Formats: sequence, C-alpha cells, structure tokens
Amino acid sequence: MFSIDPQSSVPLVSQIVSGMRQMMDSGALRAGTKLPSIRQFAQTHGVSVYTVVDAYDRLVALGYIMSQSHSGFFVRSRSSPTALAEPGHTGPYNFDSIWYLRQIFESRAMRSKPGAGWLPGSWLFVEGVRRSLRNMANDDTELGGYGELKGYLLLRQLVRDQLAAREVVISAEQVLLTQGSTQALDLVARRLVHPGDAVLLDDPGYANLLFSLRFLGATPISAPRTPSGYDLDTLEARIREHKTKVFFTQPRLHSPTGSSATLAQLHRVLQLAEKYDFTVVENDIYADLDPQPRPTLASLDQLHRVIYISSFSKTISPNLRVGYLASSPAMMEDLARLKMIAGLTSSEFAERLIYGALTDGRWRKHIKTLRDKLTKGHQQLANILLDLGFELFDEPKAGLFLWARHPSIQNSAELAYKAAEQDILMGPGHLFTVDLEPSPWIRFNVAWAQDEIVLNFLAGLKGK
Repeated sequence: MFSIDPQSSVPLVSQIVSGMRQMMDSGALRAGTKLPSIRQFAQTHGVSVYTVVDAYDRLVALGYIMSQSHSGFFVRSRSSPTALAEPGHTGPYNFDSIWYLRQIFESRAMRSKPGAGWLPGSWLFVEGVRRSLRNMANDDTELGGYGELKGYLLLRQLVRDQLAAREVVISAEQVLLTQGSTQALDLVARRLVHPGDAVLLDDPGYANLLFSLRFLGATPISAPRTPSGYDLDTLEARIREHKTKVFFTQPRLHSPTGSSATLAQLHRVLQLAEKYDFTVVENDIYADLDPQPRPTLASLDQLHRVIYISSFSKTISPNLRVGYLASSPAMMEDLARLKMIAGLTSSEFAERLIYGALTDGRWRKHIKTLRDKLTKGHQQLANILLDLGFELFDEPKAGLFLWARHPSIQNSAELAYKAAEQDILMGPGHLFTVDLEPSPWIRFNVAWAQDEIVLNFLAGLKGK
C-alpha cells in the first residue's frame, strides 16, 4: 500500500492520512474500494489501533472515506458533492476526536472555547471546594492506604439520598464512585461490550464514548435524536435488525443537542429493552443543571435493566474527577472488580473534597445561580444565532448546549479550522456522529459562546 516510517519527525497519523489521500487522488484506490479493517491495518503496519482510528477519523472528516455499519470503511467518490477539498489552512489543526480531546486535556492556549464541554472556572463552586479543603486540613482525616474499593462511604450515602430524591431507591452498596463519568462509562462498556457486538448510541452523541466503543471492537449503531428524544420507529428497526446488546443514551440535556426525552419516550425505550432483551446505560451528568424535575430511565426501571451514571465534575470542578454509577447488586460486583483491576481504588481525597462541597451550606444557592445563568445564556445566544441566520435544533433553555447550523456551512469542520486560526475552539458536528460524516451542525456551549472574540467571528457569516 505505502510505507510508514516510525523514525520520521512526521507523526504516524499524518503519514497514514497523507499516504491514503495520495492513493485516492491518484486513482490507486478507487471509489467504492473497501479499506483494511482498523485492526488489520494496525497489525500489517505495526502501529497502534488508536493511531489507525485517528487516521480513519480524519479521512472521514475530510470526505475521502465513509463508514458503513457492519461493513467497514470505503473510499468515497470524489465527484460526490459532499466530498471535501482540503481545507485552506496550513495550521496544525486536525479536527478528529484525538485532536479535540488533546485540546481539552493538554492545551489551555486557546482564548475562546465555545465548543468546550465544561463551564468556565468562574462559574464553578471554587469557594465551596476551598472551604472543604480547609476543613479537611483542620481535622484528623486519615489519608493513608488506598481507601474503599467502592469509594468514600459518606459520599456514596449522599448519592443514595440524592437518587432517592429522584425516585431511585437503592442502597449505598449499589453506588460505585469513579474517576468522573468517563471512567464509569468505560467500566460499563468493558463489562457489557465484546468485539463484534452491535451497540446502540445516541446520534449525535458523546464523542469520547464513540471512540472507546470502536477501540473495544464494537459496531456503533446510530439511534437518531430528535428535539423530543428519539426517532422511535428507527430505534426499534435498528434494534431488531442488529440485535443490539446495549444502548448508551443521555435522555436529559443531551450533548450535543441540548434536547431532553419526554416521559412517553422513556417508557417506550424501556419497553423495547424488555422486548429485545438489552441493557440501557443512562448518562445523566447534567442532572444538577436541570431546573425541571424530570423522570429518568433509572427511576422508571429501578435499575432492573438500567445502569445509571452521573458526575460532580460539571458543577463543582472538572479537575476533581469524581463521578459515580448505580446498578443492580449483581452487576455492581462485576463493575467494582473491574474498577479494582483497572486502578485499584478512586481518590478518597478528591471524594472527601466533593463531599465537603456538597454538604456546604451554600451548595444549593450555587446550583440555583448556575441554572439561572445558563437559562439567561441560552436566551441570549439563541437570539444571537437566529439573528445571524442559524437554524436551532432545539431551544432547551437549560443545560450547556445549543446545536445549530448555518445555511452557508456544509461542513462545520472547515469553519472549525478557520476558528482555530483565531484561537477559538469550536465543536464541529462530525465529532459527535456515529458515521463521522461531514456535518453542517455545530455544538455551542452557552457559557463560553458569547465573548466578543466568538461573536465577531460568527458575525462574518451574516449575509452569506
């Protein structure tokens, strides 16, 4: 096919992308040709699976190849109107999932982050964490050893009580504290998903989960989102066709669309889970940001077929990686063992800090203030985007996100390249889709998207 030089200063991913593109441009790889599977390519060329996933993601985003469920990756026809010319930039920006994650976790250089998935530091409960830290410094807290496998008991009991307020009745032994919701999702995926399994997930949905499932060898199956939740007819058809084992979903204040599923839709999802015998993994990480008391899949099911996941990182501090999952007792023991194998225990120090913040007398006021600021941010940003000619997928008026597209934009990755050159991190739509196809949609974080730099950049779209 082409050679890869591990000693070259050019990154392996860039070598693969460049080599594949040259073969497609020259006609050596014709439209419709099936590419080697990710694992096959990795074994043949002596590179990691992660590297190949990254390279294939870039080629899909650039319009060179396409992904077909259960079939693999194929060369796209270059005469297709959706096929993309190379974006006109020379900067070091590659809007695939790995680039996006590295910008989040390895770089704080970008001035503006309307594509981010977290709140600005000034919006978080920093003072509550500082008070909790001072209280810990003044008591006789024993921080030797590894702590409890399932996590700090007082925090697990507090989670139990919080879930009871949401009408999920469990014991503290059914709560497992994790290093954020990401670890919780990873533990569940490793317990439930095997190579070749068809796994249903929201489309668009959580970018990191999609990457993780592909790495496990699963076949992601699209469950299209609507402003009221799910396209139920399509959902059932795909469950029946692919015999899915698991459905990963975010019913409330969904990322990236901001939408929430209705009660009737939640009931129907559980009926389908019972009829077709699959597990539902409910990711409810934005529950504290929701001013409305809504039923959850977990409250309707009482953890019979549902595993419930949430986190404190979004409202207290992303730096304190504390999340949790709740499940049936039998499933909990398996998940706890997996946690022990992967990392022994989670950080009791961080869990105690979170417990102190949650029991701080000002916590409830912080949450109310946060919800009010987000509601105001939604109203302002929605008006701005509509005035600029954007179409909104939904207007949730709560949570972090608005999902929008502009008629002049066919591929939001191109806009993201241009934004990156001005130190603006955008959330281009293809990062969140199951098929990784070029998308006109963009995820906007209402807490970040209204600074002057971003608004001036977007204003350039008006009249196009």
